[in-house]
Amino acid sequence: MKIAVASEGKMVSGHFGHCEGFTVYEVEENKIKNKEFVKNPGHRPGFLPKYLNELGINVIISGGMGETAQQLFNQNNIEVIVGVEGVSDEVIDKYLKNELRSTGSVCREHQHAGHCNE
Repeated sequence: MKIAVASEGKMVSGHFGHCEGFTVYEVEENKIKNKEFVKNPGHRPGFLPKYLNELGINVIISGGMGETAQQLFNQNNIEVIVGVEGVSDEVIDKYLKNELRSTGSVCREHQHAGHCNE
Protein backbone atom coordinates (compact mmCIF):
# COMPACT_ATOMS: atom_id res chain seq x y z
CA MET A 1 0.00 0.00 0.00
CA LYS A 2 1.17 3.53 -0.77
CA ILE A 3 -0.04 6.57 1.14
CA ALA A 4 0.62 10.11 -0.07
CA VAL A 5 0.52 13.05 2.33
CA ALA A 6 0.21 16.50 0.74
CA SER A 7 3.16 18.19 2.42
CA GLU A 8 4.79 21.53 3.16
CA GLY A 9 8.13 20.51 4.61
CA LYS A 10 7.36 18.02 7.38
CA MET A 11 3.80 19.28 7.85
CA VAL A 12 0.50 18.31 6.21
CA SER A 13 -0.44 20.94 3.64
CA GLY A 14 -3.65 22.93 3.99
CA HIS A 15 -4.52 22.25 0.34
CA PHE A 16 -3.25 19.32 -1.67
CA GLY A 17 -3.23 21.07 -5.07
CA HIS A 18 -0.95 23.87 -3.90
CA CYS A 19 1.36 21.79 -1.71
CA GLU A 20 5.12 21.70 -2.08
CA GLY A 21 4.93 17.98 -2.77
CA PHE A 22 3.84 14.61 -1.49
CA THR A 23 5.49 12.52 1.20
CA VAL A 24 4.88 9.00 -0.04
CA TYR A 25 4.91 6.17 2.47
CA GLU A 26 5.10 2.57 1.32
CA VAL A 27 3.46 0.38 3.93
CA GLU A 28 3.56 -3.40 4.30
CA GLU A 29 1.95 -5.32 7.16
CA ASN A 30 1.07 -2.01 8.85
CA LYS A 31 4.73 -0.90 8.96
CA ILE A 32 6.48 1.81 6.95
CA LYS A 33 8.92 0.17 4.53
CA ASN A 34 9.93 3.24 2.56
CA LYS A 35 9.39 7.00 2.60
CA GLU A 36 10.16 9.44 -0.21
CA PHE A 37 9.28 12.97 -1.18
CA VAL A 38 7.77 13.61 -4.62
CA LYS A 39 7.70 17.23 -5.75
CA ASN A 40 4.31 18.56 -6.84
CA PRO A 41 4.46 18.61 -10.66
CA GLY A 42 1.98 21.48 -10.75
CA HIS A 43 -1.69 22.16 -10.11
CA ARG A 44 -3.82 21.61 -13.21
CA PRO A 45 -7.49 20.63 -13.08
CA GLY A 46 -7.85 16.85 -12.94
CA PHE A 47 -4.12 16.14 -13.24
CA LEU A 48 -2.97 15.24 -9.72
CA PRO A 49 -5.48 12.41 -9.06
CA LYS A 50 -4.36 10.69 -12.26
CA TYR A 51 -0.68 11.41 -11.55
CA LEU A 52 -0.85 9.94 -8.04
CA ASN A 53 -2.81 6.95 -9.34
CA GLU A 54 0.03 6.28 -11.80
CA LEU A 55 2.45 6.35 -8.84
CA GLY A 56 0.40 3.54 -7.26
CA ILE A 57 -1.06 5.67 -4.45
CA ASN A 58 -3.92 4.04 -2.50
CA VAL A 59 -4.62 6.84 0.02
CA ILE A 60 -4.25 10.63 -0.14
CA ILE A 61 -4.13 12.66 3.08
CA SER A 62 -4.45 16.45 3.07
CA GLY A 63 -5.65 19.38 5.07
CA GLY A 64 -8.09 20.48 2.39
CA MET A 65 -9.17 19.50 -1.08
CA GLY A 66 -11.77 20.61 -3.59
CA GLU A 67 -14.89 18.60 -4.30
CA THR A 68 -13.94 17.76 -7.89
CA ALA A 69 -10.51 16.51 -6.84
CA GLN A 70 -12.09 14.30 -4.16
CA GLN A 71 -14.46 12.84 -6.76
CA LEU A 72 -11.58 12.19 -9.17
CA PHE A 73 -9.57 10.44 -6.47
CA ASN A 74 -12.58 8.26 -5.67
CA GLN A 75 -12.96 7.43 -9.37
CA ASN A 76 -9.30 6.35 -9.33
CA ASN A 77 -9.94 4.11 -6.30
CA ILE A 78 -7.85 6.31 -4.02
CA GLU A 79 -9.16 6.84 -0.49
CA VAL A 80 -9.38 10.53 0.46
CA ILE A 81 -8.74 11.74 4.01
CA VAL A 82 -9.11 15.50 4.51
CA GLY A 83 -9.22 17.92 7.42
CA VAL A 84 -5.86 16.68 8.68
CA GLU A 85 -3.22 18.84 10.38
CA GLY A 86 0.15 18.11 11.92
CA VAL A 87 3.48 16.45 11.20
CA SER A 88 3.27 13.98 8.30
CA ASP A 89 5.08 11.15 10.16
CA GLU A 90 2.74 11.50 13.15
CA VAL A 91 -0.31 11.53 10.86
CA ILE A 92 0.84 8.28 9.23
CA ASP A 93 1.29 6.69 12.66
CA LYS A 94 -2.33 7.62 13.48
CA TYR A 95 -3.51 6.21 10.15
CA LEU A 96 -1.71 2.91 10.77
CA LYS A 97 -3.31 2.71 14.24
CA ASN A 98 -6.73 3.35 12.62
CA GLU A 99 -7.01 6.61 14.60
CA LEU A 100 -7.19 9.03 11.65
CA ARG A 101 -10.59 10.10 10.35
CA SER A 102 -11.54 12.31 7.43
CA THR A 103 -13.67 15.32 8.25
CA GLY A 104 -15.09 15.24 4.73
CA SER A 105 -14.20 18.93 4.43
CA VAL A 106 -14.56 20.35 0.93
CA CYS A 107 -12.75 23.47 -0.30
CA ARG A 108 -15.08 25.43 -2.54
CA GLU A 109 -13.15 28.66 -3.12
CA HIS A 110 -9.52 29.05 -4.07
CA GLN A 111 -8.87 32.62 -3.01
CA HIS A 112 -7.96 31.19 0.38
CA ALA A 113 -5.61 28.53 -1.00
CA GLY A 114 -3.45 27.20 1.77
CA HIS A 115 -6.08 27.86 4.43
CA CYS A 116 -8.66 25.22 3.53
CA ASN A 117 -8.43 23.30 6.76
CA GLU A 118 -9.04 26.31 9.02
